[in-house]
Amino acid sequence: MPSIAMVLQRYYPHIGGAEIQLQRLIPHLQARGFNVSVVTRKEKGLKSFEVVDGVSIYRVPSPGPKLLAGAIFTLLATRLLSRLRPNIIHAHEILAPTSAAFLTKHFHGWPFITTIHRGGVRGDIYKIKRRLFGLRRFKALLQEVDAFIVISREIDDELAELNVPFEKRIFIPNGVDIEAFAPPSSDQKKQLREQLSIPFHATVIVYLGRLVAEKRVDHLLRIWPQIKTAFPETLLLIIGTGSEETLLQGLAGDGVRFTGQIRDSVRYLKAADLYVSPSSTEGLSLSLLEALSCGLPVLATSVGGARDVIQHNVNGYLIPPEDLSSLKNGLLTLLGDEALRTKLGQGGRQRIISDYSLDSVADKLSDLYTGLIKAKN
Repeated sequence: MPSIAMVLQRYYPHIGGAEIQLQRLIPHLQARGFNVSVVTRKEKGLKSFEVVDGVSIYRVPSPGPKLLAGAIFTLLATRLLSRLRPNIIHAHEILAPTSAAFLTKHFHGWPFITTIHRGGVRGDIYKIKRRLFGLRRFKALLQEVDAFIVISREIDDELAELNVPFEKRIFIPNGVDIEAFAPPSSDQKKQLREQLSIPFHATVIVYLGRLVAEKRVDHLLRIWPQIKTAFPETLLLIIGTGSEETLLQGLAGDGVRFTGQIRDSVRYLKAADLYVSPSSTEGLSLSLLEALSCGLPVLATSVGGARDVIQHNVNGYLIPPEDLSSLKNGLLTLLGDEALRTKLGQGGRQRIISDYSLDSVADKLSDLYTGLIKAKN
């Protein structure tokens, strides 16, 4: 059975888009005959090794300030990978995880691939360009990496600008379990609202993600009084935690509910009427894909992978980033047009089924892994 070592900064029980995506993807890879293990950083209170849902999770120490911690993680992860002897190393992020994969290939020759999960400002390529000798390091990396997995056209364009050959840029987006994240019946929706203490008559808008500056949830809250005045029966659910949580709670007015971090996001998505993503930068938001899969009309800023998935006024509603007026007017338009919401929700669901199912992502990865293993042998 071929073995795949996933290397990433954080994993279970940490909750983030990349971590959740990988946790849901691994069973599909196992079903296709791959033995998958995870190498990640050790966090306080977590075991150095444990098996969770049939997946071996190895956690290596990374003490000290940021640069030192990254160097220690790279070296210890390289040593661990040398012991695990995987057929493929799959790094998630271009910094420390890819450095460990790069060193392991240098010593043993095992192929490795890297998934870049975010483009634009704060993305991997942005960070590389700003680091001392970052571009020189990238050129050395480019000689050894077998493939870059890109989840959005924005990331693909960034790699192309750095002269990464087309054949090394493999487009494999994030995927969704289309059976679990499916549109609810009216009875299911009513039952979910009762369970979550959401009034059945309310029009529910949901934001799901980290509460950090680049997500621009503050923009949503600043225009909310005008939305609430125009549509008094609306309720805004803000799901997640982050460094700006206290600030955002201070901005919140009537009709806003913070849920904190939750693990059963599907219940809230199925109970909602509209999903909103006001981010200034994104990779390919898993929450956005899940909302589309649930048949929710989605209003999103035209950043990152949202531009690949959504065709404006066909299967979603796109607005410019950093534009409060467009955010307000977009919400007012969708709240005032139920037929449009229905059309966009149906179009979004079909888009996910055709191109973003978890099974299709697993098939593409399986083909890539198999091809690299055969080429190595």
